Amino acid sequence: MMDSGKRLLRWASGIMLVLGAGHLSLLAFFAWGDITGWVDRGPWAAVPLEFTGGAQTAESLQNKLVFWAGPGGFAVPLILLGCLIWHLAGRGVAVPAGLGWGVAAWCVLGGVLLVPSPFFAGTVSGALIVVAARRARSSSPG
Repeated sequence: MMDSGKRLLRWASGIMLVLGAGHLSLLAFFAWGDITGWVDRGPWAAVPLEFTGGAQTAESLQNKLVFWAGPGGFAVPLILLGCLIWHLAGRGVAVPAGLGWGVAAWCVLGGVLLVPSPFFAGTVSGALIVVAARRARSSSPG
């Protein structure tokens, strides 16, 4: 892979890392009380499953919201994907364009469904992966 492809992948992964880490940081800032409540309730009861079918309290809904917006949401996998792409770029391994198309489509859909949001910034990561894959394909012998 050419140096420009590596640079594109590093930018793509950097955007993913900033989006994921930024999301977790903002959540920790705005919902710190809910997160520390998980420690008080014990790790196995932090977000309990409720099969009662009854009405949920505002507190239980807030607890679930914080979980799905944080460790159960997109931020952690996005950080891991960003780290993987950073590592692959450093080794000179081309990332498949299909991954870029998938990230771009997911971020466009998320951005449309949740306006306004920084989801659209993830579309740039997807596009950079696609461009890097095309450059790698065009520069490879054969």
